[in-house]
Amino acid sequence: MVLTDDEEAAIKAAVLGGSADIDVHWILYCGTLVFLMQTGFAMLCAGSIRAKNAQNILLKNLLDACVGAIWFWATGYAFAYGQSGSDKNWFIGNNYFFLSKGYEGGDGYHNWFFQFAFAATAATIVSGAVAERCSMTAYAAYSAFLTGFVYPVVVHWVWSGTGWLSAWKATGNRAAWLNVGVVDFAGCGVVHMVGGAAAGIGAAVLGPRIGRFAGENPGPIKGHSMPLVVLGTFFLWVGWYGFNPGSTLYIGGVSTVASRVAVTTTLAAASGGVANLFIHYKLSQTYDVAEMCNGILAGLVSITSACPVVEPWAAVVIGPIGAVFYTLGAKLLVKLEIDDAVNATPVHYFAGCWGLLAPALFARKEHMREAYGNADVGGLFYTGQGNMLACNFVALIAITIWVGALMTPFFILLKKAGWFRVPENIEIEGLDDSKHGGSAYGIELAAADVRKAAERV
Repeated sequence: MVLTDDEEAAIKAAVLGGSADIDVHWILYCGTLVFLMQTGFAMLCAGSIRAKNAQNILLKNLLDACVGAIWFWATGYAFAYGQSGSDKNWFIGNNYFFLSKGYEGGDGYHNWFFQFAFAATAATIVSGAVAERCSMTAYAAYSAFLTGFVYPVVVHWVWSGTGWLSAWKATGNRAAWLNVGVVDFAGCGVVHMVGGAAAGIGAAVLGPRIGRFAGENPGPIKGHSMPLVVLGTFFLWVGWYGFNPGSTLYIGGVSTVASRVAVTTTLAAASGGVANLFIHYKLSQTYDVAEMCNGILAGLVSITSACPVVEPWAAVVIGPIGAVFYTLGAKLLVKLEIDDAVNATPVHYFAGCWGLLAPALFARKEHMREAYGNADVGGLFYTGQGNMLACNFVALIAITIWVGALMTPFFILLKKAGWFRVPENIEIEGLDDSKHGGSAYGIELAAADVRKAAERV
């Protein structure tokens, strides 16, 4: 059967339309997986702290999602991706505030949803670091500041296509910096370093929990529920399958890339977890479940930049090195007496720094062509080229300076105003009793019922 020109055009339009629908579904599905990471963070943080503060940390994780959504709608997405006409700003976006001015016909609502899930992740990283002594007002304030301005500007630099560090320029009208730009596929620098640096700064300015480094029995303050920590880790691991494969942004024609990303993500997590378990066995002579969980997370963070451009064997190398960076970071914080309650800074900032450099060492040219459309650049170990390493190292420094320059004075102002930390008596008593009406588990109520029953008998 011979088709007319009109019939051929109609079939092509239908195929293209179907492909677009599949891509939208892919983004919505992966965005939902990324948002599921909020559950993982909530469980991990709750299990890593004392039971007397469990409700408080859960409420703060809920606030991250809600406050983050509102501010990313209001300003965050505009600063990250908004571009007005021919005004292509290299530093910050300037359009789509409140998703206005034809947004639906531009980027599409599905892209906003996917990027919001990432923004909420960056903000939630901070919650565990300042747990058990941070006030609710301060928490909501910095969550808004991070999702509404600090994080989106870094997104614009690296992911917008017009930012000064963007690798996506290589496929447009302007060449990327050093012909490659920053290879940060799913956000070692953009998400994890931003959140991890903010977490470390917040913990340092806020000060340690009572009894952590001073008092009668200074030392680690253990969490109350290892099952919650493990549950949270698995939720985060599952969420990473939206985080990394979803960063392809479409599925038609890139299924091979997404499949490879899923494999490298899995292997880095697994090898990082096993490596950290044995590292900490050598240090403490115990098989520490929490440290294996942190090793898994450090492996996941470490592969986030390089996941589409490296071979599976490289992922097995990258994960354990991430565990080493995590361990060194954790030791450094203790030496500096910075109390990060859940080790968010070592997991996300220190392992994130390594992860940002990893593709510059291990990226294959063939995979760079598939993921970025750039056939001329590969990792140092394959090609001897150092331009990708230079770009990613500059991004590491720039992100650190940006977050430090903004979040340090912000946290100091909160502290000077008396809004950052709860009073000492409330910290000792526990935030759940003083702020949330009692224990998250109803333990005190159950004990009182037992006493009353005994008195009746």
